[in-house]
Parts: sequence; C-alpha cells; structure tokens
Amino acid sequence: MAQAVQPKLIVEADAEALARAAAERVLARIAANAGRIAICLTGGSSPRTLYQLLGSEAWRGRIPWERVHWFIGDERFVPDSDPLNNMAVARATFLDRHAPAGHIHPIPTTADNPDAAAEAYARELQAFYGGDQLDPARPLFDLVLMGAGPDGHTASLFPGFPEIEETRRWVVGVPKANVAPFVPRVSLTLPALASCREMLFEIAGQDKRPILTRLCNGENLPALRARSNGETVWLVDKAALPEDIRGPR
Repeated sequence: MAQAVQPKLIVEADAEALARAAAERVLARIAANAGRIAICLTGGSSPRTLYQLLGSEAWRGRIPWERVHWFIGDERFVPDSDPLNNMAVARATFLDRHAPAGHIHPIPTTADNPDAAAEAYARELQAFYGGDQLDPARPLFDLVLMGAGPDGHTASLFPGFPEIEETRRWVVGVPKANVAPFVPRVSLTLPALASCREMLFEIAGQDKRPILTRLCNGENLPALRARSNGETVWLVDKAALPEDIRGPR
C-alpha cells in the first residue's frame, strides 16, 4: 500500500447527510473485497446515526453479513452491560440483529485489567490476521471508523499520553482518560489503526468546530497523527467546518 498521505476533506450539509455518506463509503469498501472483510468500528456519539442506517431496512440488505467481521478501535473498561461500553452500543444498534455472533469481536472487558484486555485483543487480532507483524501490503482492516474528541484524541489515544507513541504493540491499556467518562480504556495503537485500506473520520456538529480548526491548522494531535497506510478521509458537516474553509476538497 502507498505511504500515508494528507487526509481528504469531504463536507456534507448536515449530520444526516454525513451519516449517509459514511454508510456509502462503508458499503463501497465492503463491495471492493470479494473475500473476508474486516471493519473496525468506533465509539462515542458520532457514529450512532451511521449504525442505525446500516441496520435499517433500506441498507442492511446491501451488506454480506456472512463475510464481514466487526472489530472496535477502543473500549471503555466497563462491563458490556454498561451503557458506556462502545461495542455494546454498536451491538444493540445493529450488530446483534444481523451479524453472525462469531463475527463480532469486542474487546474483553472481563479481563483482570486494561493491560490484560489489550493483550487478549491483540492475540485475537493477530489470529484473525494470521501473523504478529503487520505488512503494509496486506492491511488488517478494510475500513477503520474514527472520531475526534474535544482535546484532539482519537480512539483512546490522548494528547501527551505515552500510549500515542507506542509503535510495537497493536493494542494498549490506557489507565486513565483525558476527558469524560474518566474510566480506564483499551485502545488500538496508531500502527494497528493505520493498517487499513481506508480510515474514515466522522466529525459533525458545531461543538466540533474548535477541535477541527486546530486539526486543520496542523496541530500535532492524535487525531491528526492517525493516518491510514491507504486512504484517510475526514467526513465533516458544515456545522463543524471552520469559517475560513469553504466547500469540499
């Protein structure tokens, strides 16, 4: 795969249009692979409309569920019954009704601690991949969904925290969070997230405008450092768009 390049910025009219555009990109990546497909989901509020679309009558028939495996880029270290659990939200929204149970790959928050959960998930990812060394020519994921937090974090990689500098491990425990909810986390690392054909950020709403401004200005934040070895796309609605940027590019 090609070396990571600058993100492509696509602007949609509003959050609903953004979710539809994201759904089309997910389906395009699925359609491009005739074999086994791996999608890495994200948590937070940004992807919920997308997940609702993927599970809706109009969209779910376009997904070859028997070929798609669903992973998660980070998780709050809380039980899967906790409403803060990222994969539990995705499962309740669309996965449990449509995806084969063996194709849903949550981070195991029943482990003793976040580090143990990270080691277990790394083993699961490596077993799925068929090796413990990532090959740029053979990406782990077809698509990785991402978001940008108000401090510039992405997944659970927070600015100034040591986990953002990890280059060897695929998954790390994060003992504390920089933003609410202040619970321990487990997160894929930048190299593992980069091993994808497409990394797709969803950034929507006026409250995201300050952080998007900082990212567009090139501030060295995790959400800017996260790049696919293939294509990186920032899908943004007009409410989040900095005033000095006009239209899609």
